[in-house]
Amino acid sequence: MAVKVYGAAMSTATVRVLLCLEEMGAEYELVPIDFSTGEHKSPPHVARNPFGQVPAFEDGDLMLFESRAISRYVLRKYKASGPDLLREGSLEESAMVDVWLEVEAQQYDKAISAIYIETVIKPVFFGGVPDEKVVAESAEKLGKVLDVYEARLSKSKYLAGDFLSFADLSHIPYTHHIVAGPQASLFESRPHVKAWWESLASRPAYKKVTTGTPTS
Repeated sequence: MAVKVYGAAMSTATVRVLLCLEEMGAEYELVPIDFSTGEHKSPPHVARNPFGQVPAFEDGDLMLFESRAISRYVLRKYKASGPDLLREGSLEESAMVDVWLEVEAQQYDKAISAIYIETVIKPVFFGGVPDEKVVAESAEKLGKVLDVYEARLSKSKYLAGDFLSFADLSHIPYTHHIVAGPQASLFESRPHVKAWWESLASRPAYKKVTTGTPTS
């Protein structure tokens, strides 16, 4: 029986989970949650995710929420059929994956998410105008984070080492949108960051989830 993901295509957190499912070659059903009608705050969905957010994940009797936790579950459940994206066979490598997942959640996400809200969510879904001050301040913060990434990626192909991991994939949902806008220069001006992003964007799972392009 295929697992179910309750979410929305506009949700970066939902995309994180879908990327992992695609990378592992897992069967799944995406159950759309309609934000425009407030479905995410409805009792049935709050029973799945008590914070009224997406995604929620159902595997038989197991219900999970929080995209990074769901993704780790997916990568462990299907580890026999896909790439080893958590590197749990090596204490050192798995520790490096954890380090860069924390960096993504605590440093990268906090800078780039504000840009995404102002330049994508606000104008596209609410007809609003981006707060350019917030965008500029967040871009400056993101640039400082990417300086650290540039230094790291000058020593290894991917963040945790010379192997693709969940730490890399977890950056895709927001970055996919930002590289399509004016802040793309933050990535293009740093050659190792640029090469890293191009490697991620070339993956079949990325193309399938973000554009609907079949993986085969």
